[in-house]
Amino acid sequence: MITHPFLATSGQQIDVVGRAIHWGEERVVYLNDSGRQQSISLAFTDLCQEDEFRRIAAGRAAFRTADLLDLCRRLDVLLSGQGDGDA
Repeated sequence: MITHPFLATSGQQIDVVGRAIHWGEERVVYLNDSGRQQSISLAFTDLCQEDEFRRIAAGRAAFRTADLLDLCRRLDVLLSGQGDGDA
């Protein structure tokens, strides 16, 4: 089932065909209403092991600290001109 609350398909049951790595993340491949293969991030489904931070935050935090620190690091590299934007 799709569990991400901001997706129009949230709560929709999906027929899983398999899993694949696309764009550097694990994704669930399923058949959409038209019978065509489509993929969604594993994290947006109930197949993903629950993230401890999200469980404890219970919707009260928009971002994880680790993700914000990674964003700051990437911005520092990008703005310093030392990186090629692929940090």
